[in-house]
Amino acid sequence: MDKQRFDIITSGTVDAAAGGFIVHAAQVELKLRATPQLFYQHGWQSWSLAAWIDPQPLPVSQPEIFHPLHLDPLYAHHPSPHGNWLGAVDFDDGNILLLGALGLDSHVQLRAGNLQGWYEVARDGISHYEWFVGYGPEADVFASYTSLLAKTLGRGRTEKPYRVWCSWYSYYTNISQANLHQTFDAIGDLPFDVLQVDDGWEVKIGDWDANEKFPAGMKALADRIKATGRMAGLWLAPLIAVESSRLYQQHPDWFIQKQDGGPISAGFNWKEQLYALDTTHPAALDWLAALMRTVRSWGYDYLKLDFLYAAALPGVRHENLPREAAYRKGLAALREAMGDAYFLTCGAPILPSLGLCDAMRIGPDVAAVWESQREAFLFQNPAMPAAKNAIRTTINRLWLAPLVHTDPDVAYFRSTQTKLTPEQNRMLQALALACNFKATSDLPQSLTAQELATLREFLAASPSVERSGRYTFTLDGRAVDFSAAMPLPPKPTGLWQVAAAILSTLGSQKWVLRNLV
Repeated sequence: MDKQRFDIITSGTVDAAAGGFIVHAAQVELKLRATPQLFYQHGWQSWSLAAWIDPQPLPVSQPEIFHPLHLDPLYAHHPSPHGNWLGAVDFDDGNILLLGALGLDSHVQLRAGNLQGWYEVARDGISHYEWFVGYGPEADVFASYTSLLAKTLGRGRTEKPYRVWCSWYSYYTNISQANLHQTFDAIGDLPFDVLQVDDGWEVKIGDWDANEKFPAGMKALADRIKATGRMAGLWLAPLIAVESSRLYQQHPDWFIQKQDGGPISAGFNWKEQLYALDTTHPAALDWLAALMRTVRSWGYDYLKLDFLYAAALPGVRHENLPREAAYRKGLAALREAMGDAYFLTCGAPILPSLGLCDAMRIGPDVAAVWESQREAFLFQNPAMPAAKNAIRTTINRLWLAPLVHTDPDVAYFRSTQTKLTPEQNRMLQALALACNFKATSDLPQSLTAQELATLREFLAASPSVERSGRYTFTLDGRAVDFSAAMPLPPKPTGLWQVAAAILSTLGSQKWVLRNLV
């Protein structure tokens, strides 16, 4: 490897490896001999930004109440360009230099022109600390890194992803036994493999029983799906609970605590405070396993588990484990209890989920809007639901494809109840084909004949996919360019900066959110 552009500074040992070097050290620094043009910032969990950016710190996203939901709160105010587990720089010669951890609870920053990496938690012996250093063409460097991650953390176990209809982006929480039955009938012979029931079926977040909209219960709904010849899918968020839930009210000691007492915040949603389950607590682990066995007994073989970041938030736990190791312990318990179900993680810390799931959402939620002026420009928040945000981060995380099925979220085919242009819809459809993960929430009964034909063609497609550049692909020889989704919005200045400060303050007030969310 050509080391002309960097030197490895470490007190540990350095070994040659395929595509680069393995460094055994708690801390490592790559001293750069040339000025990088771009920095690869890699966010903590599914929705957190991953992008090639100017080598300057990004603004702190707002509102702050959403920090636990959208990024790693431990580094929310970090002063340098930085990323969880890995970072890379792009030079002007067509090559990149990557510094990537091969273990958990680790971080990388670009500081004083150098790449620096460190592990957060002290452990005995240097065998716990490993880094990969790779220099060369971007595709080759990331391929070497994923090969090493496969050995240390593992891969998904299901070979082929499924084609999914999901209830969320048409019904949101307004699903019911009646309207889902109507949609299942309308789907007819469309070639979906899975019909997935999303949020809105449960009593409360934390209390995973069928609510009054599902009088026949969740087993009957799974039976109804399977009668169509498809797998039954179900959404849950088992690692969080709202404050008013029976689970939290009866077992507050099952949740991660602050240093000075009381539960940590896992964010705010469903008009309530969210709390994070402690996956080192034996009783909480037993509850999680029992929940998975119950869901499987209902007949759901495709499980989308969401808001998983909560179990890896910093705080005080029953067992003194590093936070990402604690998360992985909980995920392993879920995986074991669900048996051979297909397991899709979402809102999930990226590296700590590898080897324990079949698929992972690798970007923020889409939305029927390209970009929100308030959230993108005023809040500087690239983790909010928006088609542009979803495309940007997903494309910049496709290096994960050898390790896990990469879920880009749904594609749209409808021309009503959307602000997306036909071209933007086609970009989302192309993204799904590039990821080889096809899903939609569009209601077949609401699509035109042409839209139904386009959806059917999309579900049947199996194009040859080649990556021709950082943001460009060919699908069966058709060129697709995702560059339009890559730019981050400019920072607000002048009166816009004042407006942003006011709105950010209001946006962190729970009384405001209860009236908006």
